[in-house]
Amino acid sequence: MAHAQLVEVTRGDSVECIHSGSIAIVNTRGDLLYQAGEPNFLTFTRSTIKPFQAAPFLRAGGPAKFGFSTREVALMCASHSGEAVHVDTVRTMLRNCGCDEHDLRCGCHLPLRYAATDTLPVAGENFNQLYNNCSGKHAGFLAYCMQHGQPIDSYLDPAHPLQQAVRASVAHFAGVNDSDLIMGIDGCSAPNYAMPLSRLALSYARLAQGEQDALYGGALDDLYRAMTAHPELVSGTGRNDLAFMRTGPGDWVAKIGADGVQVIGVRSAGLGIAIKMIDGNMRALYTAAVAVLMQLGLVCDAENSPLAGWIRPQLKNFMGLRTGEVRAAFQLHKV
Repeated sequence: MAHAQLVEVTRGDSVECIHSGSIAIVNTRGDLLYQAGEPNFLTFTRSTIKPFQAAPFLRAGGPAKFGFSTREVALMCASHSGEAVHVDTVRTMLRNCGCDEHDLRCGCHLPLRYAATDTLPVAGENFNQLYNNCSGKHAGFLAYCMQHGQPIDSYLDPAHPLQQAVRASVAHFAGVNDSDLIMGIDGCSAPNYAMPLSRLALSYARLAQGEQDALYGGALDDLYRAMTAHPELVSGTGRNDLAFMRTGPGDWVAKIGADGVQVIGVRSAGLGIAIKMIDGNMRALYTAAVAVLMQLGLVCDAENSPLAGWIRPQLKNFMGLRTGEVRAAFQLHKV
């Protein structure tokens, strides 16, 4: 694969690490406008497809049935940090649909807030599945099952009616046949799908526009408005998606995915941007994503924006001595 060198990490004045990847930037028709590397690289979407996993629930009027506001809809799209506001909102979602934490099948991990803020848990703190960054998505899954009278103990089975509806939604908004989606299992145990990077970009170009859809009605606009109204719920303190959506408030919708995936939809420009770091390096991904936005002219004063810390991060050792930096090393190619 002809991936491009996207990011360099230096030690002193010498390049120590090179992170390669690919970038696809499309319009709302799916036309490729800019690229770096291989824009059709088959990419597992990871958490970037959460809005489209939620779309069947919105299509069926789920939020109104269970009293979900835009806050709960935002949590369905989140890779949250396990902060109190996230956990409390997910707990409310479960209560409203007649479920509880024990019905979740996402597993438990250390909340992301600790890595994002470079802190450690307090001795004696305990965590359950509510703190999983995907618990909002799973609460939405359970609500869908309760609404449709479907079994909840097997809601992650790829053959479950919920997951069949999710697969159809993901394919629909990416403009591919669902038979062409390649399935794998995500970190939260839900089915996940690989597709060409440019198709993932198209999904976010469409999400950002929020247009009425023949099959899903106004679901995309509802998802877009919830995510952009509550970026702190979609992401969390110190996290990159929060910084992106605060830099382009009401215009940019951003979603991270594990192992080096970032997607951004820009309503005003009619663009969908998808990035994949081949080695899955997240530190490099953040700098590459900011560089893309700067090269497209979408952020003119990045140094004074919430993105400042990711433009050219300076690296220091445990004694506080500067050891090097992370810097973008690519130029977008206009197609």
